[in-house]
Amino acid sequence: GVIKGDIDGVKEMVRQAIDEGQEVQKILNEGLISGMSVVGQKFESGEFFLPEMVIASRAMKEGLELLSPLLKQADIKSTGIVILGTVKGDIHDIGKGIVGTMLEGGGFMVTDIGVDVDPDKFVEAAKEKNADIIGVSALLTTTMVGMKNVIDSVREAGLKTKVMIGGASITKEYADDIGADGYAPDAPAAVREAKGLV
Repeated sequence: GVIKGDIDGVKEMVRQAIDEGQEVQKILNEGLISGMSVVGQKFESGEFFLPEMVIASRAMKEGLELLSPLLKQADIKSTGIVILGTVKGDIHDIGKGIVGTMLEGGGFMVTDIGVDVDPDKFVEAAKEKNADIIGVSALLTTTMVGMKNVIDSVREAGLKTKVMIGGASITKEYADDIGADGYAPDAPAAVREAKGLV
């Protein structure tokens, strides 16, 4: 259902699995996460494009919302805490939204602080949530420079939080140049990268 982006179908399947008393972790891993992994692979191989990713991630988000109360009860240990935001001057949201949903599916606790975010806001949010990773996104080459400001602010604040960057124009070279701890060209890669950083 996730692969087709069938929101009602996904909700129905999740509800049914919950009613049958299946383990929350199993529903999450075998249903939502494995579905989203297939979507990620199809996207990376060029079979799926951004619209399919968006629809699938919406379906996954709806499924996650149904599972969320049960996950809290089950007290499943989270993989890590991530703050996500788009740099100052950049108002693109779509890729960041998909990354957030996929990270949640990967077991991360995600706080999305929005778009056009000041470096200090990233630092404040990371302190408040005791975050393991800050994910910074920028779509425009003109706003990419703002990523370095975020990294500098995090380091100046003495935080041990890892900074991961991503966006259409980001390269590994650029990530290395500005001292980022990780970089991801797309959402599936972001989950892998984040897991490698915690």
